[in-house]
Amino acid sequence: MTRWGFLATGGIATTVAGDLPLVPGARALAVASRDAGRAAAFAERHGFERSYGSYADLLADPDVDVVYVATPHGQHRAVTRAALEAGKHVLVEKSFTTTLAGAHELVDLARSRGLFAMEAMWTRFQPTVVALLDALGSGVVGEVRHVHADLGFPVPEDPSSRFHDPVQGGGALLDMGVYPVSVARMVLGAPSEVLTRGTLTSSGVDAEASLLLTHPGGATATVHTTITARPPRRGVITGTGGRVELEGVVHAPDAFVVHRPDAEPERTSLPRTGRGYAHMLEHVQECLEQGRTESPLWPLSTTLEVMGVLEEALQALGVRMDDDRPLG
Repeated sequence: MTRWGFLATGGIATTVAGDLPLVPGARALAVASRDAGRAAAFAERHGFERSYGSYADLLADPDVDVVYVATPHGQHRAVTRAALEAGKHVLVEKSFTTTLAGAHELVDLARSRGLFAMEAMWTRFQPTVVALLDALGSGVVGEVRHVHADLGFPVPEDPSSRFHDPVQGGGALLDMGVYPVSVARMVLGAPSEVLTRGTLTSSGVDAEASLLLTHPGGATATVHTTITARPPRRGVITGTGGRVELEGVVHAPDAFVVHRPDAEPERTSLPRTGRGYAHMLEHVQECLEQGRTESPLWPLSTTLEVMGVLEEALQALGVRMDDDRPLG
């Protein structure tokens, strides 16, 4: 039995908590919010046994095995550091931090303490995506030469919104761009060059960004993310022997279709459990049962590579993030 603690009670925590009962061996033990009333209401709604009015109180609970960090991005560094220092394994919502330095600090701390740590990149663990990566690895469309991935939607300008507030790690790249960048990383590996164009909001965070990633061997990826417009949110993978089109949103595809010359399209779709987060939660538990401190499917080295791309893109746009926030 794996005893879970949730830090924060916002939208993503609510979604992930909805999948927790679908994971064999998962126990919803504790939830914390800086508002004790919110924590208690969340616990009652999702079947958590205990609730706390501060993150520190949950981290002091000796019965919590692993903590899911679901706070806004700008708090990830401080909250995750406190969890690791308390001896807790961690699953940290994407993006892992808002700076590459902050990510390195947490990775080094987790490794030095011998604790499990993983970014909550749920896309990697969905059955359809696992099948897609297996098919690409078998050469279903030959050598992959290009990946296109885009994700975004318009968010009304509100200085207090986490999307527009730089203190909370706002902007398109850290909230949504992390997904298409991660998809490109899954298919092509780490890029050797990142070219970025985009615009900023009046609050100084990135409103939209287009990235051209160049990979060893000359393969490329184009990534687009925005909080000002409505892109198709699609993914297309082009190879020397055909292409693969993702059906549905790029970070949670319903299916993938293989197109090859002189052949009928081949569609693959595998069912998700719940909203799709259960597969990631189950993977974390399997890693803990096996004594692993990193995921073999989404290791910390990959998270650092993705954070490196995001930070390089943000800096090219003139955005400087600061995740040295207090625990709160």
